[in-house]
Amino acid sequence: MMISLYSAATGMWAQQYKLDTVSNNLANVDTTGYKKVRAEFQDLVYQYSKNAGSPTAVNSTIPTGIYVGHGTRLSATTRIFSLGNMEQTGNALDLAITGDGFFQIQLQDGRIAYTRDGAFKVDSQGRVVTANGLALIPNIVIPQDAVAINISPDG
Repeated sequence: MMISLYSAATGMWAQQYKLDTVSNNLANVDTTGYKKVRAEFQDLVYQYSKNAGSPTAVNSTIPTGIYVGHGTRLSATTRIFSLGNMEQTGNALDLAITGDGFFQIQLQDGRIAYTRDGAFKVDSQGRVVTANGLALIPNIVIPQDAVAINISPDG
């Protein structure tokens, strides 16, 4: 009895995680550069309940045996990096990457991180930074007297 309750509980936990993942994807549908996440699950161990050839109550045998599953578990979360919709914003520093690749940025503690969020701006020092103020690497500085910003298709 307890095994069947545990098996059912693992299914509920899996569905709750899947619902949380879908909810997070929906909450971020308008977040620039957000890539959806997919939850993947796998079966837990199967156990023989009755071996092949075991007698039954009606004078016959079980030909293949009976397996009992012990539920499911989260096996992985996969971020889907498919290309999203691109739109013109009129801001020369709103960039998009088509295909593989990431923008390289420097975190406040000096570590390097990667993002596909291409909503950049110029900070008070003229550096190209993310909306959160993290510097693009390599460091790009726009002169104060710059009239226009032009970025070629290859960067």
